[in-house]
Amino acid sequence: MSRNFIQFKMKKILISAALAFSVLSLYNCKDSSNSEKKNLTKEITFTKEGELTLMKAKNDSIIARLDIEIADDEYQTQTGLMYRHSMAQNQGMLFVFNDSQVRSFYMKNTVIPLDIIFLNAKKEIVSIQKNAKPFDETSLPSDAASEYVLEVNAGLSDLWKLEKGDKIQFTKN
Repeated sequence: MSRNFIQFKMKKILISAALAFSVLSLYNCKDSSNSEKKNLTKEITFTKEGELTLMKAKNDSIIARLDIEIADDEYQTQTGLMYRHSMAQNQGMLFVFNDSQVRSFYMKNTVIPLDIIFLNAKKEIVSIQKNAKPFDETSLPSDAASEYVLEVNAGLSDLWKLEKGDKIQFTKN
């Protein structure tokens, strides 16, 4: 074998080893960044910011009482309950808007199924979107203008037998 042939083979082996090392390094970097992202993503926990009472329209009898988080700025109303993995039955999120209009919500990045309850400026239920599916980006509109929107765990609006006209009262902490 000639010296040139041996050098050629050595170069080929070194290049192959360098490529293999690069590929493995890239894989390890990618893998570690994913695990770093998982460690950086922590569960968003419920923060009680007020209390809400649901009442029957006919006689003002109390249907349920909830601890609520209040979404009343652009970031909070855009994020809502996204990235949450659970919510207690006595909790909800109340969206408070500055005007009354037909509203539409969707379930992008929302892990838990929800009932979305739309309320007018008088805090009366105008429509309910029941059992909204997690991660579904389909538009879920109100039937009428609303100024408030209450999100609770799916199935609660049926359990509470909520109807159009039923009302809420709430206080902020």
